[in-house]
Amino acid sequence: MAQTLPAAIAWWARMRPDQAAVVLEGDTLTYAAWHDWSGRVAALLVAGGLAPGDRVAICATNSLAYVALILGIIRAGGIVAPINFRYTAREIAELTDTAEPSRIFAMPEYFDKIAAAGHAPDDIAVIAALRHGEPANVAHDPVPDAPVVIIATSGSTAKPKGVVFTNRSMTAYAANWAVESTASAAGARVICLAPLNTSAGFVQLMHYGVQGCTIFMVPQFVPLEALRLIEEQRITCFGAVPAFFEFIAALPEFAAADLSSLRLVTAGGARVSRQLSETWAARGIVIRQIYGQTEVGGNATMMPEHLAAAAPDKCGWGGVFLDIRVVRPDGSDCDPGERGEILMRSPGMMAGYWRNPEETARTIRAGWLWSGDIGVLDEHGMLTFIDRMKDLIISGCLNIAAAEVEAVIAEFPGISEVLVIAAPDAKFGETPFAVIHGPVEIDVAALIRHCDANLSNYKVPRFVAFSAEPLPRLATGKLSKPAVRQIYAGAHAHLPRVR
Repeated sequence: MAQTLPAAIAWWARMRPDQAAVVLEGDTLTYAAWHDWSGRVAALLVAGGLAPGDRVAICATNSLAYVALILGIIRAGGIVAPINFRYTAREIAELTDTAEPSRIFAMPEYFDKIAAAGHAPDDIAVIAALRHGEPANVAHDPVPDAPVVIIATSGSTAKPKGVVFTNRSMTAYAANWAVESTASAAGARVICLAPLNTSAGFVQLMHYGVQGCTIFMVPQFVPLEALRLIEEQRITCFGAVPAFFEFIAALPEFAAADLSSLRLVTAGGARVSRQLSETWAARGIVIRQIYGQTEVGGNATMMPEHLAAAAPDKCGWGGVFLDIRVVRPDGSDCDPGERGEILMRSPGMMAGYWRNPEETARTIRAGWLWSGDIGVLDEHGMLTFIDRMKDLIISGCLNIAAAEVEAVIAEFPGISEVLVIAAPDAKFGETPFAVIHGPVEIDVAALIRHCDANLSNYKVPRFVAFSAEPLPRLATGKLSKPAVRQIYAGAHAHLPRVR
């Protein structure tokens, strides 16, 4: 089992059997218990007919059973296909039509949605019941280059694409950051705020599990609870979107909080303002800005700690095993200070998109991953992220494809044109804002009910603006999103919030 996820967890089960691997709501799963529990899960799956390469979907909130099921699927040779528990039946059907899972494990509260999507789910309680028992033999020997997960990611397309990672790519990603920073060495204590169905949650579980850390999974971000967790559990690694750091810093308790255990503090998804950086620096904490995306494994850069205070807007260099370039449309390298598209190359990046060779070929060219993001390298090779070329709205830690929301809104009667842009949001950084045009004003409440029936809650627009005039277009005839962004900049402040 060279360079596989099961091999890494088995190693820590031998080396640190009693160390906590995952802690969730006060319940602790040690490395030895995780390894043994996943073995019983793998044996159950194989006995049920699972063959190497079969997909197994999971629709549930974070739990220790979910953690055991993930590793059990991989040990049995299967491919994990997480389903966002916020998805509607329509979204689940679109995902499973591509992944074609042989089984779906779910919490009972999601059974109706899964049934409406055309599947008969298994209760994840079956997995929970296997927490204790005799060790089980798992005959399958995982292969390093075998796919282990298909993670749905939103991009510029109307339907999510499935990012595929292998044992080798996920362990290589962990190795990259293990070499870069000793702060996340074995025994480090890490906060994970993301659901396991997202790239952030799944990758963090495997990244820090491979490194032998203790992962504290937080079901929901509550600023004061996060601050207390840092203090009481002596957290060493904490990463989040800048807005979360702002919420914590705004607490009256922040000024006297004991933050001395923190060794690695990172922020991504939006720029770190100088004011935010200085607020945390006054407490002795350097926020290191990162840049990355799901397709490259997660983080692609991390600002060096000794340079972060002087340049909080920069994202750093690529990792030890990750190369980064900024190029012009013809693929030639930009000069320092010249804007271009960010390219990355790493053994930890995705193998490709699941059953989507055309999109894979567009994204990975000659070994380089074309990010669809705009950046600038300075004379030292330091990256500054500028903007997204891909039409994404990042709400909290969740990516929303504007095209997906637009496709659902366009189905509503009376709408001739629609563009969805990002509006500032005090809690999540960004939220969807729909600008629509039609022959007559539409019933906004009915439109939102239509969106609720077909989109996850976080994708539903919070603001809707009606334009009596057709939306602006480019010379090519396409709707002009830059023009709409300019016209409606700040308009959300004068509109009622529809959600």
